[in-house]
Amino acid sequence: MAEPAEAAALPGPIDTLLAAAVARRFYLENRSKVEIAKEFDISRFKVARLLDAAVAHDIVRIDITVPAEIDVPLGRALTERFGLRHGIVVDLGRGDGGTGDQRQSGRWLGTAAARLVSDIVEEGDVLGLDGSHAVDALSEAVTRLPLCDVVQLTGVHGRDLAHDAAINAVRRTAAAGGGRAFPLHTPFLLPDAATAAVLRSQPATAETLERFGRVTKAVVGIGAWDGPHSTVYAALAERERETLREAGACAEAAGHLLDDGGRFLSTALTARTIAVGAAELRAVDELIGVTAGGRDTGAVRAVLRSGLLTGVVTDAVTARRLLWRDGSHDGRYERRYGGTDAVAPTVPAPRSTERGQ
Repeated sequence: MAEPAEAAALPGPIDTLLAAAVARRFYLENRSKVEIAKEFDISRFKVARLLDAAVAHDIVRIDITVPAEIDVPLGRALTERFGLRHGIVVDLGRGDGGTGDQRQSGRWLGTAAARLVSDIVEEGDVLGLDGSHAVDALSEAVTRLPLCDVVQLTGVHGRDLAHDAAINAVRRTAAAGGGRAFPLHTPFLLPDAATAAVLRSQPATAETLERFGRVTKAVVGIGAWDGPHSTVYAALAERERETLREAGACAEAAGHLLDDGGRFLSTALTARTIAVGAAELRAVDELIGVTAGGRDTGAVRAVLRSGLLTGVVTDAVTARRLLWRDGSHDGRYERRYGGTDAVAPTVPAPRSTERGQ
């Protein structure tokens, strides 16, 4: 017998109570529609209509408590535009242009990076992690990895050389895969080159440094070199900062500074730091960059132009700015100069090509 068409419209209190009872069994008691239909002596089609009506009339309210989701089309557009293997874009669910809670943003970006790492790391890999906030968030989110060793790529930035966040991140991540952890119990930036050389020669430090050349997969944070999360800026005197500004410093990744064209800046800082070298970074098979969330678009663009990255994890605001600025939107590559259409800028060569140079 056909069901009354008006049942889903909830015309009276009896249908409202029936919809509530059906919804309770379905959503809270995990009963199937067939089971519910048998209990109330109605068809499973009417059960489905009552469930739809319960949502439509606020008898049932569905809240998704995670304020972020993956934007697959934007991620795909990034990979195509910048010649990447992986593009993960997290829509943080806010329309404020990236001025929201940076800590929360970093947490969700780290969670997405942890998922990507879990997907691409294979047994026997050597995973490198820098000392960024992004990697710290990744280490808290990762739950399981194939058996692999984990190597710290940059020295620590705090005073506690035994329990710094970067060291804890390496240990947590190694534990997720049951592999060995190779931390760096040394400061990232030393007062002079001689002190840095002495620390590099220490057995425990040398053991970790020797493994830089074995890293097959790595994750590094990307940020503006003068931003709040910079590992270099706060440690410099104003005179040194001004020198780097004049040199065009724009971005920072794994303790290295780059200009807006993606070129590494050669500075006196290199001799004073304990970190993976630029050549060693270029030799990594898979290098994933994770952004801070909405504030450092220019820095992200610079690192993408460097050809270092095979993948990026970023937020939707940054992704859209990158694509608009570089001429890609909704699958079309366009750019306007003075009201006329022009060809979009050259896409950087994919990482697999650059490594052979």
